[in-house]
Amino acid sequence: HSTERSCLLRELHRFESIAIAQEKLEVAPPTPGQLRHVFFHNALPFVGFGFLDNAIMIAAGTQIELSIGVVLGISTMAGNTFFSSLFLPPAAALGNLVSDLAGLGLAGYVEALASRLGLSIPDLTPKQADMWQTRLSAHLGKAIGVTVGCILGMFPLLFFGEEEEKLEEK
Repeated sequence: HSTERSCLLRELHRFESIAIAQEKLEVAPPTPGQLRHVFFHNALPFVGFGFLDNAIMIAAGTQIELSIGVVLGISTMAGNTFFSSLFLPPAAALGNLVSDLAGLGLAGYVEALASRLGLSIPDLTPKQADMWQTRLSAHLGKAIGVTVGCILGMFPLLFFGEEEEKLEEK
């Protein structure tokens, strides 16, 4: 929206003016509290991304395997052929495609939910935001966030045991 664009432009100008003013000043590195804030600010949305990505991939891959895969003879996600042991099984690959496409559509909702949870943007100067400690904290937050999200997103595996047993009986 135009109001969001003007707000963003104002903040960019403010950030740029602070950066110009501080170009000549020596800035202290971020405090441990600021680095924790950066970590959690980056981790929270990636928990959501990892959760949705894994949950959708597992559910879609399993459904592809149980429906279309049986008709087309696509290998199982567990991989019981020579081809599937060398390459990503087609059902899992198609499940990953569905998950990636869903992720494109859901990205804005995940970010909106993370901002609604009250996690504000860390208050850092431009120089502090560009320091290696801040970048490391942000990358660690993203990596740990997506790891936790992917582990939590494995919950559909709890429900698919019965369907795999039915498939094996057929």
